[in-house]
Amino acid sequence: MEPIERKQHDLLTALTGMKSVIVAYSGGADSAYLAWAAHRALGERAIAITADSASLPESHKRDAEEFAHTWGIRHESIATHEFDNPDYLRNDRNRCFHCKDELFTRLDEVAKERGVAHVVYGVNVDDLGDYRPGQRAAKLHQAEAPLVDAGLTKAEIRELSRRAGLATWDRPASACLSSRIPYGTPVTIQNVKTVERGEEEIRALGFRQFRVRFHGDLVRIEIAPEELPQALQPGMARAFTAIFKPLGFHYVTLDLEGYRQGALNEALLQIG
Repeated sequence: MEPIERKQHDLLTALTGMKSVIVAYSGGADSAYLAWAAHRALGERAIAITADSASLPESHKRDAEEFAHTWGIRHESIATHEFDNPDYLRNDRNRCFHCKDELFTRLDEVAKERGVAHVVYGVNVDDLGDYRPGQRAAKLHQAEAPLVDAGLTKAEIRELSRRAGLATWDRPASACLSSRIPYGTPVTIQNVKTVERGEEEIRALGFRQFRVRFHGDLVRIEIAPEELPQALQPGMARAFTAIFKPLGFHYVTLDLEGYRQGALNEALLQIG
C-alpha cells in the first residue's frame, strides 16, 4: 500500500471508530472529501451540515447540495447568526474565531439533540501554518480534525479525491465572503453580497481562481498569476469596470501581484 493510500485507510479506520459524526461541510475540496470519507465509513451515521450564512456564496451552497446528492451523503443546512454578533461585525483579527464559534455552537447543539458522538471539520496539515483563528474556536468546542490526524496535505486530498471520482478534486481554494473585507472595515450583509455579485460576474467571464477585495469605494481584483494575461487584455478592463461601477465602486483596480491565499493577512504579519 502506497503512503497516500495508507493515510486514507487510517482516516477511514478512525472515522469508523467514531461511531457517528457531524461533518462541518462547506462544499470545498477538503470538507467534501471528509464528508465522502465519513459517509463511506459510517453511512447514515454521518451527517454533513452546511451553514446557511450570508457569508457563504449561494453558488457554493448549491454545489454542496449537488455533491451530497450525487454521492448519497446525508446532508442538511442550519442557520447561523454570526451577523447578529457585534464582535463579528467589527471585523478585527478575530473575526474568523467568532464565525467558527457560532458554527460549532450550532453543530454542538445538533449533536447533543441527536446523540451524535463527534463533530469533525476539514482542516488539513497545510492549514496549520497560516493565521487561522477559526482553528482556535474548533479546539474550544473540541471539534476534531481527522484529515490532520491522518497526516493528509491539500495535495494528497486532491489526489485521493481525483482517484475517487469526486468533482471537487480540483475545485479552487475558497473562503467565506467576509474574508474579502479588510480587517477594521465593518462586515455587513450588504458589502459581502456586493462582493458575491462581483465574483459571480467575474466567474462568468471565464476566470477560475480570483478574489474580489472590498476597500470602501475601491475594489481590488486578484486574479491567479496564470490567468493574469487574460485579465490584462484592454477589453477586460472595460468588462471589469462595467461590472463594478454599477455595484457602487468609484475605483476599479487589478492587483498586479495576482491572487494569493490569505492576502489580507499580509497586513497582520507586517504589524506583527
